Parts: sequence; structure tokens; C-alpha cells
Amino acid sequence: MFDNYPKKRLKLPQKYKDIYEAHYKSNREGQTVASGLAQKMESWLHKKVARDVSFNHQKRTLEIGAGTLNQLKYEQSQHYDVIEPFTKLYKNSPYIDKVNDFFEDIDDVPFTKRYDRITSVATFEHITDLPKVVAKTCLLMVDGGCLRTSIPNEGTFLWKFAYNMTTGIEFRLKYGLVYNLLMRYEHVNTANEIEDVLSYFFKINKCSSFGLNKNFALYRFYESREPNIERAKKYLSEYKS
Repeated sequence: MFDNYPKKRLKLPQKYKDIYEAHYKSNREGQTVASGLAQKMESWLHKKVARDVSFNHQKRTLEIGAGTLNQLKYEQSQHYDVIEPFTKLYKNSPYIDKVNDFFEDIDDVPFTKRYDRITSVATFEHITDLPKVVAKTCLLMVDGGCLRTSIPNEGTFLWKFAYNMTTGIEFRLKYGLVYNLLMRYEHVNTANEIEDVLSYFFKINKCSSFGLNKNFALYRFYESREPNIERAKKYLSEYKS
């Protein structure tokens, strides 16, 4: 199962490497017209993840791929931990004091910690060893806990058309480079592949979409419950990086 993981990213040409960090941060902060519009659309992703809680809540939460900490615009908790390897993204975030513990990798989170909810917004499409990460979430939850995942609908016609007609045009005008190559570097998992991983490790997975259905939509959201603990432990015991 999942023999194609961990995945390997394509080699990024030097011209892309030269602008990568600045572009990534600018895109995440919505500094351009296209990225600003994208952020407004992406509010659906954040709101779906936060729907199970009030704005100020007490549920112990771990966010995977917290980026600029912008999920904390939609919810705040007294027990909020995050995983984010790109520390420059949140360095000057106004929400930094709202976070208890910062981790660079899920392997850094001790199994003595237990969370009521584990969340992720537009991150699972980037993770090369996704089955390992999802398996570990199973072991970091309290009984009755929930994994709440929102993702772009990568791998579908509508998603590719949408980014090519917005950020893709802006990227080409600014840098003279093809945005699709950068997206293939960034997004190593399709939405369907992410669903397969979630379905393997969780017994209950409810999907909703921002569009007509999950195959013709811009975004998807998954609420995953009842982790298969034995399956997760078995996968991790056999995992090879």
C-alpha cells in the first residue's frame, strides 16, 4: 500500500529557485492582485476547518502546515500548537503569541501530547510522505478526536484552469516563467490521492466541496473520525524514508 511514497519532487530550475522564497511568502500573504483574490476564495477552506468550534475555544488543537498562522484569524484556542518548517512565514505574524508550541515536523511532536482536533489548510497536497503524517495523526488524537483537512482540488480540470487564468498569468508577466512547473513542484499529491490516504487510516470520512461536486470544484474539505490505530501503527513500523 502506498508504494509510491515518499514521493520525490521534480528538480526546480535555477530561475525558479532564485525567486521561490520571495514568491512563496508573497503568495501566502496575498500581496498581489491574484493572490489576494485567491485568499478571499480560500477563506472557505479556513471557515470549514473552524466550523466545529466557536472563535474562542478550549479544544486542544494541532495545525499541520500553519504557514503565516492565518487560521488564527478564524479561531483561537488556549491550547494551539502548530507544525511549520518554513519559520520565516510566521516570524512576524500578529498571531504568534496565540500559539503554545511550534514544531518543524510531525516527528517532533511527542506522543505524550494528545489533541481533540488536528487541522490542516491547503497543506496535504504538498507533503511527500503524506501516509506517514496521516498515520501519526491517528496516534496523537484523544478518543473521539477529529482530523479536519481542507485542500485545493488538485488533479481536476477546474482547479488547473482556475490557477492558470489567475496566478499563472500574473506569474508569467512578473517573472517570465511558467507557473504550471512551480505547481507541479509544490503539489505532489492530487485531491483523490489525499482522499485515498484519509480513507485508509480513518473509518469515517465526510467530504464537502466548493463547487458542484468533488470532481468539479475548486476546493474540498474532509472531516475524518475513528482512526484505525492498528493500521496506523503497522504502517509506521514498516515505514522507510
